[in-house]
Amino acid sequence: TLAGTVAAVLAGKTALHGGPSVAGVLICTLCAALWLGFLGLAHRRISALATPRPPVLGPRHATAATLCTVALALCGAALLF
Repeated sequence: TLAGTVAAVLAGKTALHGGPSVAGVLICTLCAALWLGFLGLAHRRISALATPRPPVLGPRHATAATLCTVALALCGAALLF
């Protein structure tokens, strides 16, 4: 979660460096949305792990977390080029 937060903040800083542009604002918004999605998934998992016998992480949630992470990385890479 911390790494995702740092990536989203750095992506936002990079997107808005030198003045806001339409593409920069859109990518920054997408990064923020992906970060919020990942944060929501992480919160659900932490809550599930608080039970005495936590359930196994389902494939749907694992796939969603993976896709959020990869998409956030791609957005960050797109801002560098």
